[in-house]
Amino acid sequence: MSAKQAEKLIENLGILIVDESMYMRKLTRMMLMNIGAKTIYEAADGVAALDIIRTANPDVAILDWDLPLLSGAQVVRIVRSPDVFPKPHLPIIMLTASANRSNVAEAMQLGVHEFLLKPTSPPGNRREKVSVNWSHPAYANRHIYARNDEEIIAASLAVDQR
Repeated sequence: MSAKQAEKLIENLGILIVDESMYMRKLTRMMLMNIGAKTIYEAADGVAALDIIRTANPDVAILDWDLPLLSGAQVVRIVRSPDVFPKPHLPIIMLTASANRSNVAEAMQLGVHEFLLKPTSPPGNRREKVSVNWSHPAYANRHIYARNDEEIIAASLAVDQR
């Protein structure tokens, strides 16, 4: 996918960033804006995240594992409850510094679409390859390899649009 195609795809999406750190929210927001995002919502805790998902109806959520009030895992559990929550298939990207094996396994079981590690860096500054494992049933057995954050986000949103 070209950068122009990714930008066009991203510019019409509502993206929710959930992190208790104002600095991390700002950094993530700036990276998303640099790749074309126009509608970005922010929440500092799990309860605020659920409220924004209900009221603003974002197209994708990027959330931290360690959040106040409700953890990232608790937020995902609630969102993935079709009898309780109005948007159980919301694409969720877990962006966190907590990458121990049990957190990754739990996130995949809960239906997180991607698990990315902090610290992030602006597109172009990351040169390592990242394997993105899609655990949602619609993306079963899919692996996408990306060279930087921009390609990861664009790949996530492109697959979700199919």
